[in-house]
Amino acid sequence: MKRNNFTAILLFTAILLFSANAFSQCDTIANICNKHLTKGYISDGQAYRALLLNEEMAEFQVTMYGGSTYRFAACSGLSDGNLIFSVYDQDRNLLFTNKDYKNAPYWDFKINSTLDCTIEAQLDPNNLASGCAVLLIAFKQ
Repeated sequence: MKRNNFTAILLFTAILLFSANAFSQCDTIANICNKHLTKGYISDGQAYRALLLNEEMAEFQVTMYGGSTYRFAACSGLSDGNLIFSVYDQDRNLLFTNKDYKNAPYWDFKINSTLDCTIEAQLDPNNLASGCAVLLIAFKQ
């Protein structure tokens, strides 16, 4: 009985340490990604994050308001170009993918009318096998 309790505590501790390490990795990447939100852009205050393995894909739902210019900054790893992100409208029409632009780490969008979007993010299989995907969204002042 004591051995089972010890094993359970050990397993719980290992999971807790792994989770803390994963979150700190995401914090580091979010800080690196923040450099793409230059002067004149204000963050929406959220960091969209996901831990991805191999070909997994993260999906984020966002509402963009008409008459605004938005900047999406997408990062994974310690260098730019490791994360592919695609923006779809509510009918799943592809509006943009950075894959067509050498995995550009950020892109600006001028929105004419309010739009509900889905943003998909996945690691570039040529660069990373696993890691934290971070998407930051800001709007122009």
